[in-house]
Amino acid sequence: MLLSVSHISKSFGDNVIISDAVFNIDEKEKAAIVGINGAGKTTLLNIIAGSSKPDLGSVFLSSDKTVGYLKQNHSIDSDSTLYDEVFFANRGLIELETKMRSLERQIDILGENVPPYMINEYSSASSLFEQQNGYAYRSEVTGVLKGLGFSEDDFGKKIDTLSGGMKTRVSLAKLLLTKPDLIILDEPTNHLDVSSVKWLENYLYSYPGAVLTVAHDRYFLDRFVTKIIEIENTRVSVFSGNYSDYAVKKTMLYQAQLKAWEKDRAYIKHQEKVIEKLRSYNREKSIKRAESRVKALQKHEAVEKPMGPDDKIKLTFNTGGVRSGDRVLSVKGLSKSYGEKVLFKDIDMEVGRGEKIAIIGDNGTGKTTFMKILNSLAEADSGEITYGSNVLSGYYDQEQQLLDDSKQVFDEISDAYPSMDNTAIRNALALFLFKGDDVFKPVSALSGGERARLALCKLILSPCNLLMLDEPTNHMDMVSKEMLESALSKYDGTLIFVSHDRYFINKLAGRVIEIENRSFCDYAGNYEYYLQKKEEGLYGGATAVSSAKSDAASDSKQERLRKKAAESDARKLENEKNRLQEELSRLDERLAEIDELLTREEIYTNMNECGRLVDEQLQLKERVDELFERWEQLEQ
Repeated sequence: MLLSVSHISKSFGDNVIISDAVFNIDEKEKAAIVGINGAGKTTLLNIIAGSSKPDLGSVFLSSDKTVGYLKQNHSIDSDSTLYDEVFFANRGLIELETKMRSLERQIDILGENVPPYMINEYSSASSLFEQQNGYAYRSEVTGVLKGLGFSEDDFGKKIDTLSGGMKTRVSLAKLLLTKPDLIILDEPTNHLDVSSVKWLENYLYSYPGAVLTVAHDRYFLDRFVTKIIEIENTRVSVFSGNYSDYAVKKTMLYQAQLKAWEKDRAYIKHQEKVIEKLRSYNREKSIKRAESRVKALQKHEAVEKPMGPDDKIKLTFNTGGVRSGDRVLSVKGLSKSYGEKVLFKDIDMEVGRGEKIAIIGDNGTGKTTFMKILNSLAEADSGEITYGSNVLSGYYDQEQQLLDDSKQVFDEISDAYPSMDNTAIRNALALFLFKGDDVFKPVSALSGGERARLALCKLILSPCNLLMLDEPTNHMDMVSKEMLESALSKYDGTLIFVSHDRYFINKLAGRVIEIENRSFCDYAGNYEYYLQKKEEGLYGGATAVSSAKSDAASDSKQERLRKKAAESDARKLENEKNRLQEELSRLDERLAEIDELLTREEIYTNMNECGRLVDEQLQLKERVDELFERWEQLEQ
């Protein structure tokens, strides 16, 4: 066990953030903390990293272990070049190399008169340098920088000339190269393009130490995470497996909780009917029995109804009832450069009604510039853009430049939609978590996430049959992303969006356009189709859709027999699912007990008992994996 969190609680004033959190991180384990925005994920990371103190509880880190922590939007002040700032991050290794070179010079000067202690000292230093991969350190620095999206042209740039996002990537590179025993990352993918995210997830997958991260990229979490730590309503729960495993378990847990609630509601209603019946007899004995049941019912702790998918806020994008023409958008010969840097040249593109198109590409390839050109917020060097008939367009700008910093949140909506009354405006803002006095906040004082929510609120109120969205999921938690995905999947207008969220792209896109080498490569499918074609070295082409009609028919008796067999199979399937749920619930309870026991000093200092519990934990996890394999088979 590398790290133990024991009964941590944290509040800010009367606002309870975390209650009695208990979990541990083993050596080499890869874990993620998930929860809605504001749940306390960053607060928990700060407590674990030691930059904040809990109100109650403690954090135990194994002796001689190191921790590295990258906060969100971590910035650095330095007059060094980008390469030097990252190269000198591992100062211990640099100092060791300096010592070796000094010893080499002394040994060379002394020749045959070199004292034995100097030879031994050089041998020890050289051995340690080799163990720490010192001879490959320079190539490793270059590999990490390129993996995180920097080109060699960037290496000589001064740190103080870089953007905030680039500085965060520099900080991430420095952290990775110091190789702590536990890496803690808070939203590491925020400033990375798709290529860099894929590189980082592969790096973390093979990282020899432990990793604890907060991230909202579901593909990212599926790639390397083996434990999910969820914060929900101040409570912390631990789930084994990656994010997809967690999502399945959450569904199963919700179903079990819903059944428990339904059973409890049935019990309460039954008792109420019995009480009513007893009272109706109007006899002394029956009235006393009714009163006894009333007292028992008053003491009964009702099961709280769990919040499920149907309880979440549902967004709806409005086309205004206006149907566009078949051809929504036509781009001919479009080119754009900034100085000598050519973003794209002689681009042609046709967009048909109802298409959902994802624009992807590395940072700096021109995705946002292209979207701005489409919305007349930037000028092309050459080319034509023609919109079809009856096109009503709406644009979501990731930089939120379309918001007026001089206004308050309420005015931003009321000025845009003067026909809406105060109640309607407040209701709309409440959907995006602007409640109470929050609606009177100055736009200039909003955080990045709040600005994104306000911009999306404005857009969703606007009737448009062509939506253009630039990185709409930035600053969104998992629940918000799922709400947006659901709304956009049901949207019957045309959608063009830029995103680096691969899950989001795969869920929505029916066509992927990659900006690469100043050209547009068009893939007629979703993100997985794009990956398949990239691996094959192909792009373009429409997916072939074939259909076949069957004229075969069966008589009514055969149809009834098939129906009866299907119903029987369905019952058997449901019964097996219920058995799986019950056993998984028992196993999760025992795993939680073991997690709690391993945080106790009398346990983790007792090698025999600690070893026994760890062995049991491994066996239980194997059984959980077996059960989930069976569950997935049943779900197919």
